Amino acid sequence: MGFHEVRFPASLSFGSVGGPERRTEVVTLANGFEERNTPWAHSRRRYDAGLGMRSLDDVEKLIAFFEARQGQLYGFRWKDWSDFKSGKPSNDPHFEDQVIAIGDGLTASWPLSKTYSSGESSYVRPLTKPVAGSVSIGIQGDLQQESIHFEVDTATGMITFDHPPDEGVEVTAGYEFDVPVRFDTDRVQTSVASFQAGDAPNVPVVEVRV
Repeated sequence: MGFHEVRFPASLSFGSVGGPERRTEVVTLANGFEERNTPWAHSRRRYDAGLGMRSLDDVEKLIAFFEARQGQLYGFRWKDWSDFKSGKPSNDPHFEDQVIAIGDGLTASWPLSKTYSSGESSYVRPLTKPVAGSVSIGIQGDLQQESIHFEVDTATGMITFDHPPDEGVEVTAGYEFDVPVRFDTDRVQTSVASFQAGDAPNVPVVEVRV
């Protein structure tokens, strides 16, 4: 799959509408009870990029970005303003925000992830597009230094240590991240008259697996 490691202009994605979706298959039995199942292990996010347009200059930026991606052909990075940090949106990322692994003394590379918890249930979301320069890593509460103790692959979300973490130690991380997406249309329709009247183009964007 073609993917461009470039972010959709954050100033245009601010104000957009979107979020996670799930696919649940529901079967109602003869006795009225339900059986529910899902073919998806992970949620998928959708957004509308058009709602962030506030001027004709914004529309021009959108069209340029759309043409450079050749419509749906190439994926790109998207900043989800409602969920782009390892911790609370009001806090700066901290290296103890997320536990991403427990060392085994053998494995030197681990993927970034984010855990969403509510009550006794939780969901671990794999993250593949960390923002360069934003990742901090800790081992058993000790801050590690990038390029000395570990390396970050910002295209895959993999963290590689110079030495495998010892068995049983917690590997933690703090970071900002983008969502890998593509345009969910091969057509962008704009109208100068209607846009100036307050209408925005409909530009659907959907998360992709990478």
